[in-house]
Amino acid sequence: MLKIWGRPTSACTQKALWGLEEANVNYELTLASGTMGPNGHVSKGGAAYGIVDTPEYRSKNPNGTVPTIDDDGFILWESNVIVRYLAMKYAPSKMYGDNLETFAAASRWMDWEQSKFLPEQHILVMNLVRLPPDERDPKAVEEARLSLLKPLGILEEQLSKTEYVAGDAFSMGDIPIGMRVHRWFLFDLKSPSMPNLERWYKAIQHRPAFKRHIANPALHLSG
Repeated sequence: MLKIWGRPTSACTQKALWGLEEANVNYELTLASGTMGPNGHVSKGGAAYGIVDTPEYRSKNPNGTVPTIDDDGFILWESNVIVRYLAMKYAPSKMYGDNLETFAAASRWMDWEQSKFLPEQHILVMNLVRLPPDERDPKAVEEARLSLLKPLGILEEQLSKTEYVAGDAFSMGDIPIGMRVHRWFLFDLKSPSMPNLERWYKAIQHRPAFKRHIANPALHLSG
């Protein structure tokens, strides 16, 4: 059975868990984190799940981050790479139509998520959810909101041409973007009308893997 270390409230772990479900892979999750624990973020005084600072874990992932997977002795970290690996090994037809061009197109959107969504959304998560109220920065929230309108607009344009981000069928490329867009809507920040994005968002919300690992607001709004 594949082993994964992470936490359900971690955006990166969520992507890997969604990928595991879509690829129909049996797995065992071990809770691990250097910043979060059963009582929330360490900034609020709680203890982290730990594990990530142990020599054993660092021998698998020298960064001390989550998620990390162990697939029958093959160790891998970096969430989007994990999703790609799962797609290629276990579900190429489902996750990219077993087609090189679709794989490349989906990979492009996955890398784009890391550079265009992650930094600003991290700012939103910290200042809307995880930091104590007296440490939050409304100016940083507004700057991040404005910055994210550009990639959201790019997605809106893409989804006016295709049903999903990499074509007219669901692919691995929809996983990282889907998780980020879900958080955007949960934060309920001011944004223009984006009918194509909203149409796609409704479609991915029906997926069983999304319902299990992404949908619950507590996974995103619990500090």
